[in-house]
Amino acid sequence: MLFEDKAQVSAEMILIIGALLVIVIVVGVYVRGIAGSIAGNITDVIDSARDSTIQKL
Repeated sequence: MLFEDKAQVSAEMILIIGALLVIVIVVGVYVRGIAGSIAGNITDVIDSARDSTIQKL
């Protein structure tokens, strides 16, 4: 009985760690997408400002 309890606890820990790993990966992909979008917008703004400044000279 004691061995079965330890096996049950081990199996539950593996499932919990696996679920947490999946959650971390999904959140990471989501945050990476947002960061890429922000970086693209910042690049567009910098390019526009640079072009505008060059035209004024």
